[in-house]
Amino acid sequence: MCSSWVVVLFCCLGQLCADQSLKPQIAAPEFAMNNPTLTTVALEKPFCVFDSSLHPNKSYLIYLYAMQESASAMSSLVADGSSRPLDSTFQQTNGGQLGPYKAAAFHVPSCASPPRLVDAGDVSKVSDVLKQYLFRVGDDGTCLYDPNFLDVCNPPLAPDTTYRFKYVLIDSTEGIVKDQTLWSDPIKTRRVKLPSQVDTWPGRRSGAMIVITSILSVLLFLLLAGILAAVSLAVMRPEGPSAETRCSPQTTQPSDPRPQLGSE
Repeated sequence: MCSSWVVVLFCCLGQLCADQSLKPQIAAPEFAMNNPTLTTVALEKPFCVFDSSLHPNKSYLIYLYAMQESASAMSSLVADGSSRPLDSTFQQTNGGQLGPYKAAAFHVPSCASPPRLVDAGDVSKVSDVLKQYLFRVGDDGTCLYDPNFLDVCNPPLAPDTTYRFKYVLIDSTEGIVKDQTLWSDPIKTRRVKLPSQVDTWPGRRSGAMIVITSILSVLLFLLLAGILAAVSLAVMRPEGPSAETRCSPQTTQPSDPRPQLGSE
């Protein structure tokens, strides 16, 4: 079953490479389930998107920019007047509220030589193969707090927030923007469920009912524990000396013989 799923997956990848629109696409369910999450969005990498812009004897990188949809359109530029790419960070843009920040930098994915299908047939390698096709925005929960972190920081996104994403082709030789996609369609992260919205199958009880039931269960446990402790103490209590049975001696009084009347 896993092998057939892998075949379907790579067929879909081939179609996506042929029909890829010039904007980042959210990963299909075949690639990533539970997407988006509260703090991450899995995107398809730009396979075959920038091939016409690549030239031999030059080095290229892909920059991925992210920004919240609430950011103004005037602040959506990812290059300055000299075509130099922006190095704005998550902190500098307040998590993308003030404009785009660089969330990732990776090599241009090869459309001509994708990961081998035989490797994807190995269950233990499926995850590694998918990572070559996908990038998960918001997947690094420690880079903001690590003073020794020097790479591009990709911190968790905000829940219940709409983002847009853009891939940019960087000519590493000259350090300029060579090409770029459009901004993606709006993609919204999931929202945190309130306790009253939690599905408490079976019975679909509310969050308050779960709390009350838990408290009553604890009280019942404590009551039973107290009863068992009392019974155990009663059983283990040492017994006192047994009462002595005293028998009072009975004195048998001999009956006085009555004098026999002789015959006169």
